[in-house]
Amino acid sequence: MQYSRQFLNFLKYEKRYSDHTVTAYDKDLDQFILFGSEMVEDFCFLKADHHLIRQWVISLMDQGITAVSVKRKISTLRSLYKYLLREGLMEKNPTELVMVPKIGKKLPHFVQEEEMNKLMDTSYFTSDFAGIRDKAVVSLFYGTGMRLAELKGIRMKDLQLDEKVVKVLGKRNKERLIPYPNEISVDLSNYIRVRNELFGDSNSYLFVTEKGEQSYDKLLYRIVRKYLGMVTPMEKRSPHILRHSYATHLLNRGADLNAIKELLGHASLAATQVYTHTTFEKLKKIYNQAHPRA
Repeated sequence: MQYSRQFLNFLKYEKRYSDHTVTAYDKDLDQFILFGSEMVEDFCFLKADHHLIRQWVISLMDQGITAVSVKRKISTLRSLYKYLLREGLMEKNPTELVMVPKIGKKLPHFVQEEEMNKLMDTSYFTSDFAGIRDKAVVSLFYGTGMRLAELKGIRMKDLQLDEKVVKVLGKRNKERLIPYPNEISVDLSNYIRVRNELFGDSNSYLFVTEKGEQSYDKLLYRIVRKYLGMVTPMEKRSPHILRHSYATHLLNRGADLNAIKELLGHASLAATQVYTHTTFEKLKKIYNQAHPRA
């Protein structure tokens, strides 16, 4: 229809959206046109009201379309009607009266404490440079909850070995100090000694490759995936899983939520509160197993 074509050209040539995005918008609009044409004689975007759009949402949900996909399709319609309003072709946006299905928050995956203890306390790591480095990497990820980009960017000067504190550069270029326990200090000291013996201090980055060059994302991801695979059947085995594990284990052991927020470098407490859901699920499981009336 002419209005959808005008809108798609606007997205492509004025908003500079990618071809992939424009194609996705096109498919969403075609689906709505097909539905509208079946429901209303002489269907037209300008005549569609919120009742018709609500019926479409119900139809999509009945077909088993996920809430995420339905929300995206309604977002496409909202954008179209905003464009039509801007062009003076409509006086109000019918999508404003349409409620979209809520998307349930996914609980973060995490490694069990027993599995992490097994990994760190037994001889999974070799005694050569790679093994000593890998143990320091896994240890620091799990012991500080830092992000992959933060760990990769650590320079030697960012470590305060005596105070057992590391400075990282987080999102929005915000610096923060993260304390770490004595066990990590031992792993780091062993690694730094071997690292400096092999490569000196010419490279200012803490973690380096076996050629003495700065570590990179794929290497760090591969290290974590390799060692977590030795102790957990989880499919997701990434540095971010260790971040989730760090926060969950702290909370399970009684750490203050605000303190965890600062350690993780979250901008708001809402981002940290997702870990309380994980803890609550654990409490429910314990209750169901232990209470005589459960």
